[in-house]
Amino acid sequence: MSSLTARLDQARPYATGMFRIVVGLLFLCHGAASLFGVLGGAKGGGTVPVGAWPGWYAAAIQFAGGLLVLLGAGTRTAAFVSSGSMAYAYFAVHQPRGLFPLQNDGEASAMFCWALLLLVFTGPGALALGSLRSSSRSRTREPDRQTVPA
Repeated sequence: MSSLTARLDQARPYATGMFRIVVGLLFLCHGAASLFGVLGGAKGGGTVPVGAWPGWYAAAIQFAGGLLVLLGAGTRTAAFVSSGSMAYAYFAVHQPRGLFPLQNDGEASAMFCWALLLLVFTGPGALALGSLRSSSRSRTREPDRQTVPA
């Protein structure tokens, strides 16, 4: 294996962690815009009416899922639910307007769907709250006591 490949392999958890943080932050921002009217608000400005199907539920998933993915807490579950919501958004909202994402304004839904699905399989990478919590648990756990046969 070449030296460059070895170095890249060592950096993989950190690259995955940074990817997770960026995807989570961007997804969180979409949800915050729709729920709270920040960052320009929902499309057309303002907020999505509470309980409106499917927009409000999509925004709630974007906000909560984005926050969990960003922090690396329950990443695989949050990414799975979030990816599914983006697949639904693409096929129910965008795809009927045209075959390709460029034609139907579905690029963001498609990209989020696949980026989040990738995190389901890769896990959170480095710098995740979930891995900090599990590593602190393993340090405080008593070692297994083995009985020695007499």
